[in-house]
Amino acid sequence: MSAPIVIHRPSPTGGRRVTIRGQIAGLAHDDQDVGAGSWPPLGAERAALEAYERQVVGEKLTQFRRFITGTVAPHAAAHPNDKWVRHIVAQLNSIESTLDLIASA
Repeated sequence: MSAPIVIHRPSPTGGRRVTIRGQIAGLAHDDQDVGAGSWPPLGAERAALEAYERQVVGEKLTQFRRFITGTVAPHAAAHPNDKWVRHIVAQLNSIESTLDLIASA
């Protein structure tokens, strides 16, 4: 008899596949993903899957914005002419905009 819940080895993308009674339940990227249990069931309706995806992206967007305001913004203020700072600020602003579009679509 196999274990009811299996957390597999990390995939090349960094997440771990999670199976429940042999059925793929999702991809966990951290401990919270595994314990959350809020994944929609496999074969869920499109609207349920999209709502779940928007919720997850919204949560990640909040974490991302906290990183920008708490870490990157003070670094940028301290070193405004640094090439690395200008590059990372431009890239992170682009990512933030994209995540915002996904979360609010």
